[in-house]
Amino acid sequence: LALPRGGLPIADEIQKVLQIPLDICLVRKLGAPGHQELAIGAIAMNNVRILNSEIIDSLGINEAEIERSAAIEQAELTRRNEHYRKGRPAPIIKDKIVILVDDGLATGATMHAAIKAAKAMGAKEIVVAVPVSADDTYQDIKSEVDKTVCLQVEKLFFAVGQWYENFPQVTDDEVIEILTKNKNHL
Repeated sequence: LALPRGGLPIADEIQKVLQIPLDICLVRKLGAPGHQELAIGAIAMNNVRILNSEIIDSLGINEAEIERSAAIEQAELTRRNEHYRKGRPAPIIKDKIVILVDDGLATGATMHAAIKAAKAMGAKEIVVAVPVSADDTYQDIKSEVDKTVCLQVEKLFFAVGQWYENFPQVTDDEVIEILTKNKNHL
């Protein structure tokens, strides 16, 4: 299960090698007011929400601001679900080994939400696969799942994009193209 949008091209390559079904795990970061790139938490489908109380408290973010951010991101999750799936149901992962794939882990907020969602959906085993991760985030994620695969773990980490020579935004059209090409959904 790829975390769209950035995880999809990487999951597509993994799928080619392993010859396994490919689908998506819809998640959205909750950005701090005025600093949208700083994750204060994340949400996933089926009312999954995780919050980073340490960051929330340090920035003095109130409940109304969290709810406002969550409502905006929930609307985007709903839009993406309808747009990407085109009526196809979410994957059934109960009693299956699930590989959660993203383009990298900075704060790990969206991956934490994806892990929580996969557990709630009854995954038998959860593997997280990413090319690069911040060390502290990697250690947190590693303790939550059955296995992690990460090519590069770094102590000095500012953003996922710093580890790529070319880091374009993956578009909705590219997501749909990859999903359409891989009709072997879960």
